[in-house]
Amino acid sequence: MRSVSNFRSLGILAGVLGLAVTSAVPTAQALDRLEFRVSGGNDEVERAIKGASALIATRAEEDEEAQDLFGAARAEYGRLVTALYGLGYYSPVVSVLVDGREAAAIPPLDAPETIRKIEVLVQVGPPFRFGVARVAPLAPETDLPDGFRTGERARSGLVQDSVRAAAEGWRGVGHAKVDIGSETVVADHARRTLDADIRMAPGPRLRFGDLRIQGQTRMSERRIRKIASLPSGQQYDPEELEDSAERLRRTGVFRSVSLTEDEAVTPPDLLGITATLVDELPRHYSFGVEISSSEGATVSGEWIHRNFLGGGERLTVGGEVDNLGAANSGVDYRLGVTLDRPATPVADTTLSFGIEIERLDEEDYLADTTSLTTSLSRVFSDRLTGSVGIGYAYSDVEDENGAYIYEYVSLPTSLIWNTRDDDLDATKGYFVSAGATPFLGFDDTGSGGQLTLDSRAFFGFGAEERPFVLAGRAQAGAVFGSDLLETPRDYLFYSGGGGTVRGQPYQSLGVRPDPENPDYKIGGTRFAALSAELRAPITERIGVVAFADAGYVTAEDIDSDRDEWHAGAGLGVRYDTGFGPIRVDVAGPIGGDTGDGVQIYVGIGQAF
Repeated sequence: MRSVSNFRSLGILAGVLGLAVTSAVPTAQALDRLEFRVSGGNDEVERAIKGASALIATRAEEDEEAQDLFGAARAEYGRLVTALYGLGYYSPVVSVLVDGREAAAIPPLDAPETIRKIEVLVQVGPPFRFGVARVAPLAPETDLPDGFRTGERARSGLVQDSVRAAAEGWRGVGHAKVDIGSETVVADHARRTLDADIRMAPGPRLRFGDLRIQGQTRMSERRIRKIASLPSGQQYDPEELEDSAERLRRTGVFRSVSLTEDEAVTPPDLLGITATLVDELPRHYSFGVEISSSEGATVSGEWIHRNFLGGGERLTVGGEVDNLGAANSGVDYRLGVTLDRPATPVADTTLSFGIEIERLDEEDYLADTTSLTTSLSRVFSDRLTGSVGIGYAYSDVEDENGAYIYEYVSLPTSLIWNTRDDDLDATKGYFVSAGATPFLGFDDTGSGGQLTLDSRAFFGFGAEERPFVLAGRAQAGAVFGSDLLETPRDYLFYSGGGGTVRGQPYQSLGVRPDPENPDYKIGGTRFAALSAELRAPITERIGVVAFADAGYVTAEDIDSDRDEWHAGAGLGVRYDTGFGPIRVDVAGPIGGDTGDGVQIYVGIGQAF
């Protein structure tokens, strides 16, 4: 016996019938018992059946009614057969009894008003294997799924995945209108095989045509085309199309961006693209708060104007007040203004200008700093970004040894590699940020360079939806070329506090350059810190964290054996808000002599 199998018709028919019943039958009393009996299956089969069951899904709803259950019972046949096809079973027998009557035999307009018992009986039948497994022709370097070959279990999803892979292969080499030329899918019940023979119709190789724009109201079309940078006239490539859409999304100007291909080809071989854009609100406000028992509170706010000059420019005015109520330092203030212009000078590159005024009232020094920066940032891929800039800074510093003026020009560069699945609450992936900043000092300010590294790794295990997570972080930094006291203070390194070693007071670890004044402390020119966390879920929204941190600070030609390292450890609680976890950490010192007592940290997002 041979039959041609249609993978979609049963499910569609069942859904239509279920919809008709729902609209025709009045509300009535619902079900007492739902039973499943599966013959010839295994654990995988039973999981698939219950996962596909419309009856189980309907029963889980708060207000189940007889009309809904009857519609689900009629839809059950198609859903369960489709699920079993997905596992390679092509001769199942499904019976759904509603109070002893076959659901498929009950006319939709004669549906019962009361349902007491539903029985679902499934005879799974034997598994089928592929006889013929062929999708052709294929574009160069197209890989089909490993299981799609003669003799392997004939899971229906493998046929669909193979066709999808073949289509993507042809689209990747310019054949945007690839289609299925013919398909023969035959289940041979006598031999228990499935023959799948799919012929692809690649169509002509196409080039990108014009980009048409609709829906936008505030940004000029010239700038939209410059930012999207669709390579009109070049060979069609779906990755280029997605890159163009992502460039428009990154501006933040649009609430939604959709780039769609024309149905028809413009002779001889051009495929037009339409960009459908919906504007975002032009202005955006945000604020944040973090609290630490020793560092006090940090309050920050930001005002953003999207599309400031009509070309996708972003104007950002941000301010921050640190150390409100801090135990050992005064209040710090920062105010900055930046203007970012995308696609300048080319696509994936943003030109930025910024000015910042800052006052730092730290335990060891008081500094008033003004800085100007110009930078170019580049998106190399969805994982790799980089930037290079030039800056000027003037800083007036006072400490217990006197007053200093630091005036210098810098050339900051950085690369960031980010594969995390979620920046605020990662469960897998890596983050590496590396920076190099040469600086040229004027008058008494030294010249040299600063190197920094911040690397993080995340490994999730256990349940897929709420895994345990092992997280690690390593930080390092060094200053070369300039003497310690001639180095701008913002290039020196401290350890202690929420960003380095929890459980130790903020910036409590530095170096002591004056043997005759052991209480005089400044930042060091060498720095390293390590952090480790185990994050464990407790409920759907609540989790706990155990962590340990350690930090090291020193300087060349400085004997700081008394105070080179310290460590802290503690426990924390996380509450998932949907946009990022609220963090509460409690920690204490476990090494070094820079602090004692318990420190508490509260903020949004994981510690790293």
